[in-house]
Amino acid sequence: MQRVYIYNDSFESLISLILILLSKKVKPDNIKNSEYAPNLFEEKIILVVNEKLANDFLEKLDRKNLCIIYYAFLSEKSDCELVIYYYILNYLKYGTKTYFFRNLKCVNKVLAYSTYVSGENHKFKGFTRFEEKENKVLYAVINPTSNILGLLSLHFQKRLRNELWMIEDVGRNIISVYDKKHFYIISKNSLKISIDALSKQEQQMQNLWKEFYNVIAIKERENLKCRQNFMPKKYWKNICEVKDEL
Repeated sequence: MQRVYIYNDSFESLISLILILLSKKVKPDNIKNSEYAPNLFEEKIILVVNEKLANDFLEKLDRKNLCIIYYAFLSEKSDCELVIYYYILNYLKYGTKTYFFRNLKCVNKVLAYSTYVSGENHKFKGFTRFEEKENKVLYAVINPTSNILGLLSLHFQKRLRNELWMIEDVGRNIISVYDKKHFYIISKNSLKISIDALSKQEQQMQNLWKEFYNVIAIKERENLKCRQNFMPKKYWKNICEVKDEL
């Protein structure tokens, strides 16, 4: 019977659970969030976590390793929690230089997951398209592989600090709402305002932008494969100038 330890979805809860397991010298078969449904050969174990314990640990953690672990968590890979467990286990042995131990499988995996999240977040900084609604709110839709909505919101909080905007992650049914001071990530189901149609100015701007995009293209030098390398098709459906090509 495999032992699967459950945490309550937050990063602090996961870190707290890992620290408790390490203090008790328990090696879990798996670690999953609260939505996980165990099979017949798994025992679901829920421990009382102490998020203060996690916060104290995270405050002492150097910035580089904190980012690596947090980004790996955001990857939402099926084994990311267990990999983070072993990474922290080695961090307690080797300290800030843990990420240099590439001979360790957990280090390689954490770095791979972290690098992917960082790269995807960087791409969405350029591929996120806001549309002005009739209520003057800027609205964008994304569908990332990783849970980068918080990271992306931090970027646009600085970039569009004087605007009202919302970013929807359609795959996770969550939405980030910015009120010119702070952003809040909530379930889309709890959103109590309607998403209005595009403003007339936005419709005109999109038509002009599509026309400009088509006019500056040089058909004789068209290279669709090269374009897809820089802007993969998975991003196209939310980008006004290319979504009609799908």
